[in-house]
Parts: sequence; structure tokens; C-alpha cells
Amino acid sequence: MWFFSNKGPFGYYATSTAEQVTQGIDGSGLTAIVTGASSGIGAETARVLALRGVHVIMGVRNVGAGHRSKEAIIKQVPDAKLDAMELDLSSMTSIRNFASNFNSLGLPLNVLVNNAGIMATPFMLSEENIELQFATNHLCLFAGHFLLTNLLLETMKKTADKCKHEGRIINVSSRRHKFPYNEGIRFDKINDESGYNSLSAYGQSKLANVLHANELARRLKEENVQITANSLHPGAIATNLFRHYSFLNGLVAALGKHVMKDVHQGAATTCYVALHPDVKGMTGKYYADCNLAETSLQAKDQDLARKLWDFTNNLIDKSTT
Repeated sequence: MWFFSNKGPFGYYATSTAEQVTQGIDGSGLTAIVTGASSGIGAETARVLALRGVHVIMGVRNVGAGHRSKEAIIKQVPDAKLDAMELDLSSMTSIRNFASNFNSLGLPLNVLVNNAGIMATPFMLSEENIELQFATNHLCLFAGHFLLTNLLLETMKKTADKCKHEGRIINVSSRRHKFPYNEGIRFDKINDESGYNSLSAYGQSKLANVLHANELARRLKEENVQITANSLHPGAIATNLFRHYSFLNGLVAALGKHVMKDVHQGAATTCYVALHPDVKGMTGKYYADCNLAETSLQAKDQDLARKLWDFTNNLIDKSTT
């Protein structure tokens, strides 16, 4: 559990908050996109980045909830630069519209936080007939968060070149990436309802997040582009991710505040990797509690990462046609 953790090499604990790990950092002049920013650690990430002077674009599925979150942040941070834009990460159409709308604004883009996700849902298909957790947590964090990243990457490259400031892409994964299906990614059974296990499917989608960051980091390095790509585990956090499991949801409600992180602590690693100078030049890494952490062996498999990249591109092409 997080409360047994020791202080890391940079002086932070699992209990450190997002404000504490970004204390003294000036993000003025930077622009960031944070997906899933209407609640939970996404909203807290947006708040703390805005507190540090970053212009934050909040990608939100529910625009009304996004505006309420924006207003709540501005009450705490009156000078915050915030915009809420519609983004449904289970819909490739919505992702394309969001990217097009953002790019048309002519804004720079320094930081992309692929945060939005769902956990342990019953078997469902997305708008493009892809298993929902894989579609949202991977496709929209790889083809949706993969697709979203690809659609925004040229803007990030231009920003990094013009501003001479390192761009950063952050995939919010989970420790559950270590517990996917036995084969890791079920390439031939993504939509197989008969063999579906909600927690294994969640682990598969989170493994995809790590593999995506690693392969993206490798490709950006080859291009000699000043953009890093990393993934992270935010910690076990008392949020509504457990809503599809009544027992777990009840347990979280009863015990969460005693044994789990709150959102201020849960957003710490994301904000750390997004802004902290200690992370400069670090790419293809995995973080937890604001420190480097170990992934599973499958997450380190470069061949699996390349296969997933190609597989996802093919899924996008098929969905588009």
C-alpha cells in the first residue's frame, strides 16, 4: 500500500500532492491538453497545471460537467487560463473533431496528458464496434489516445522546434498493466465476448498505454524530435472508476480515504512528469509516486510494442473506411 512507501530519490513520497511536487515551477507560456479533465485526477491535474501558469485545454466528454469543473478551478485559481472542449474518447469521430478544432485555434502544444479512461466495465462495444475498454483506454489512449496523439503530434513538433522547449506526452496507465490476459494483448480476440474478463481487459488496455508510450518514445528519438513520451501509475485512488463493481465501489467508499490516495496525491505523478525539470530528457520511462518504477516484462517487449502500433493503425484504417 502507498502508505508504506519510502521517500524517493527526488524527495517525494506516495503521499506527496500535485501542488507539492510542482512547487516553484513556472509553467507560464506553456499550453497543455488534459483529457478526462472534468473530474477526478484529470480535474486536479488541470487545476495544478493552471496554478503553475499553464494554459490548459480540458478535453471533456460532458461539456456541462467540464464547464462546472472549469468554474470550480477558477474560483480557486482566479488567473487560471482554462478552456473546456468536447472530447469523447470512445468515438474516433469526436477525437478527430477535437483535434481539428484545437489545431484550428493556432495554439502551441507543449504537454499532452492522456488521462481519461474507464475501468472494469461489462462487455460493451464502442461506436466503431471495438471492445469498449480497449477502445477508450487504448485506442483513445493509443488510437484515440493513439489517434489523438497522432493528430496533435505535428503541432507538438512545431511547438518544440519554435519554442526550443521540450514537449511531453504522458500516458496515465496503471499498475494493473501487469495483470492483463496471459498473452498480453489479445490481437485476435479483442471483440471476443465469450472469453471476456473485465479486469483482465482493463489490464490489457493499461498495458497498451505503456507499450504506446515506449514505442512513441522510440520513434521520436529516431526522428531526433525534442518530445518525450512516458507512462505512469497514479496510485490506487478513491474515484468513480470502480462504479461497475458494486462490492469494490462500496469498499472504496467505506475504506478508501484510509488506505488509498486522494485526488491531490493521485495527480502528483502526472503533474511531476508533465512539468518537473528532473524529468527533462527522460523518455520511454514508467513512473509511480513521482519516481522511476518497474514495468512488467511484457511492457518492455519492443516487438509487442511494434505489433500493437501496427495493429492499432489497421484498426483505425478499418474504422475510418
